[in-house]
Amino acid sequence: MRVLIASEAERTHFLSLVPLAWALRTAGHEVRVAGHPALAPAVTGAGLTAVPLGRDHVFGRVIRRVGHTSDEDLALPVIHPEIGFDDLRQWYRRVVPWWWRAVNEPLMADLVAFCRHWRPDLVIWEQVTYAAAIAARACGAAHARMLWGVDLLTWLRRRYLSHQPREDPLAEWLAARARAFGCPFEEEMTSGQFTIGYAPAALEPELDPPLDRVGMRFVAYNGRAVVPAWLREPVTRPRVCLSLGTTAVERMGRYSVDVADLLDALADLDVEVVATLADGERARLRSVPGNVRLVGYTPLHALLPTCSAMIGWGGAGTVFTGMYYGVPQLVLSHAYMFDPPLYGRLLAERGAGLTIADRRMTPGGVREAVRSLVEEPGFRHEAGRLRAEMLAMPAPNQVVPALEERVAVLRG
Repeated sequence: MRVLIASEAERTHFLSLVPLAWALRTAGHEVRVAGHPALAPAVTGAGLTAVPLGRDHVFGRVIRRVGHTSDEDLALPVIHPEIGFDDLRQWYRRVVPWWWRAVNEPLMADLVAFCRHWRPDLVIWEQVTYAAAIAARACGAAHARMLWGVDLLTWLRRRYLSHQPREDPLAEWLAARARAFGCPFEEEMTSGQFTIGYAPAALEPELDPPLDRVGMRFVAYNGRAVVPAWLREPVTRPRVCLSLGTTAVERMGRYSVDVADLLDALADLDVEVVATLADGERARLRSVPGNVRLVGYTPLHALLPTCSAMIGWGGAGTVFTGMYYGVPQLVLSHAYMFDPPLYGRLLAERGAGLTIADRRMTPGGVREAVRSLVEEPGFRHEAGRLRAEMLAMPAPNQVVPALEERVAVLRG
């Protein structure tokens, strides 16, 4: 069959799709990856065939220009089971135009045109690339949403719709755009005809009724990578990885925490801290403690198997890579990012990690948290249980027949 994978130009989101794309290719299916032109280098770098469409969105540039307050438009005031209707309504009013329309509108018309031309059997779309759901309906293809983390968006939407709101910014926007291409709005445009996800069932929010969900084992893929010589040397004391991701630097030009304070807090622990920092952040450091190894980009799938603990910002790719390798995690969650606070809380509830909001971070608090993760065996044990749950899920190649079956049913 012909499979179109569609993703907005967010590299980390796209990378989560690559293992499934290759599983489909090795099963003999034709695969194309469509997205904004800026995504093409990441696609071809993964050895896949890129289809650049539309024009690049300016979401990242807007965030860099207006600064920290823009993140507040993506954040939920609270993420907990008691979240109220007013909070959800205000969030939808902000996030639909600010985020989802901003990244989808520049892509939508060309994506519909390409689907009508290429006639895919299945469209798999990154979870906020809603344009692909409309394009799939416009050409008669089956379509599936691919998650890059837990299905928080569906949980939030179900909770919002349970209030029977008169106002539905997401549905109103999608309905107007679908009509422009001759399609009626259907709720499946918000969540796919089925969903593909790699979060263990125990981490997923409960949905009633449940979605048609295809579980797939997480595969750590960080893009092109070279294993440095130092990573092939024996580890002589507990190693702690510090990885604050790429999003903060790309969007805001800086990390949300003071890296120098972080490293100083760990200076007297008997650990080796491997700090993977952007070039500019390394240059700004006043001094470097003796137990810190400063490095640039280092593939987490090569580094984390050597680590006893990790410190991260709570991005889905970083968190799931840590879970896959059974590494206890300290999440320094940024309050105004979409899902990091949730991942920090989930890890802490499972006993596989700890979390500190970056605005409440103190050197003493970080030091004590890292010491606990390294020295207390319970964290390693629970992180190992999470790893076992992930390994029990079917690998991407094992998932392909399930996708074939669903497409056969959906397309008659």
